[in-house]
Amino acid sequence: MKKTIFIALFVTVLTGLFAGCSSTSSGNSDKTSKQIPELTGDWKQANSKSSDTYQAATINNDTIEIYWVSDNGDTKSLYWAGSFTAPTTADEPYTWDSENAHSKTENAMLASSDDTKTMTYQDGVLSYEVSALGTTTKVKLEKQK
Repeated sequence: MKKTIFIALFVTVLTGLFAGCSSTSSGNSDKTSKQIPELTGDWKQANSKSSDTYQAATINNDTIEIYWVSDNGDTKSLYWAGSFTAPTTADEPYTWDSENAHSKTENAMLASSDDTKTMTYQDGVLSYEVSALGTTTKVKLEKQK
């Protein structure tokens, strides 16, 4: 009899513990739910091999402009001017095809002549591929505060 009462008590305690863990767990998921990322603002290349030469971008409303930056920021050359489509969900990765604003890039010597460029946002990093002189690299930008 004592054994049966002990087992019943033990099962009750375990059930209470698991139920408590379950409600605590769902409480934590509410706190960690992802928000739709805000991509508007200034971005700087995080994977440049040089501290004074890098790419930088500005996203404003429905446009993105990307520049080659050198001389510690004293020199800027347009690389990309195109469309920006803001995310509507928190799903990642978020990808959009930016359409080149050829009217801005056609006379820029270092600008891409591509009609579109695929941009990807994931884990706080905005990335895209850059090709020059037969070499392609993935540029990774981080948002500046």
